[in-house]
Amino acid sequence: MDYETIDAEVFGAALRGIGLNLVVRDVRRTAAFLRDVFDMGIHRLSDDFAIVTYGTQVFQLHSDGTYADNPLLALLPENPPRGAGIELRLYDTDPDIAISRAESAGSTVLQKPTDKPHGLRETYILDPDGYVWVPSRPLT
Repeated sequence: MDYETIDAEVFGAALRGIGLNLVVRDVRRTAAFLRDVFDMGIHRLSDDFAIVTYGTQVFQLHSDGTYADNPLLALLPENPPRGAGIELRLYDTDPDIAISRAESAGSTVLQKPTDKPHGLRETYILDPDGYVWVPSRPLT
């Protein structure tokens, strides 16, 4: 699927399984964070929307304005964090590399890379909208 040229209707009809859509205040800012810290692919970037790829996974970013007629908009808090209670786990991202990039980008680090008893080394990074990203890798 060519994410740069695909028609919105065709893209929507092709989505399967479970989907992830993050409603963010600034799509371009969040897209830059995801690209710079986690090497994610950013496609169809605009002020209102982006398709994001992480390996073979795909998800979407939408601006608040695109949700004007959506019931979710009324539930979004005026002040961050928006993503309280959800962890967005990135199992194929080295936490030590991600934390270095996140610190360089001025991101908030909730937890430095730590070896966990469940067999992963992981770190917790807060994005500009308050979503928590958890890059991790298996312990070796």
